[in-house]
Amino acid sequence: MSEKRPDSLIANKGLELLTFGTPNGHKASIILEELKEAYGKPDYVWQSIHIGQNIQKEPWFTEKGPNGRIPVLVDHDNGGLGIMEGAAILSYLTRHFDPEHKLSFTQDPELSLCEQWVAWQHGGLGPMQGQANHFYRLAKERIPYPTQRYVGETERLYGVLDIRLKGRDYLVGDKYSIADIANFSWVNVGYFAGVDLEQFPNLYKWWERINARPAVKRGVAIPNEPTITNEPYKRRIKEEPEFKQKEDELAELLKKAKEQYDYKFSAP
Repeated sequence: MSEKRPDSLIANKGLELLTFGTPNGHKASIILEELKEAYGKPDYVWQSIHIGQNIQKEPWFTEKGPNGRIPVLVDHDNGGLGIMEGAAILSYLTRHFDPEHKLSFTQDPELSLCEQWVAWQHGGLGPMQGQANHFYRLAKERIPYPTQRYVGETERLYGVLDIRLKGRDYLVGDKYSIADIANFSWVNVGYFAGVDLEQFPNLYKWWERINARPAVKRGVAIPNEPTITNEPYKRRIKEEPEFKQKEDELAELLKKAKEQYDYKFSAP
């Protein structure tokens, strides 16, 4: 919440979130905002950890998050405990701050299914889409094989979600939960990774449903208004011809990479 470069924790009680505007960061800020929406608490403070400046590698940060990655949640009321990894933060916060289980479950099959879909995102969708982001958009060299490999695998995983959401509003049971939050955070940057979300109709409706939630909008705006999420992306495609031209060029490179390696979509 400070404009200066973070160099230490700023709170001595309550919760403190060290985060940045990435899918994993958004998991943590969304669940915190959803809990506040549901219960009026917990209050928390946050600091913007600009990953391009390697703040997350500094000793004061790695003391709480040894992996040197955002997000990290610090619970000053629990001995200054640091919780790293978005999936662990989702579990910690619902365990301690969701007494009525409005965003979580207590019994099987829903409890185990929720754990599975959070784990599925953590072990599959996040890592694969992260590589798609890199090779499709960020790598200095345009390399066809990993581009089609990781974008294609991300599409396959979106297909798995699309199948799961057929006839369902949410991933588990009949309510919105941390399973949805975990997966939404990555689907919400689908276009950035070269995936056309609209080719997955069930998933697209689910994305629209969750994206419209006030707490989600607040969470995604921490630590700043997003530029790479689907909503601003779609707006820029319509309003900025130069942006659309560059995106069309990337899409053409992806198309050629898929043709070169005879990529064919299938799910699961």
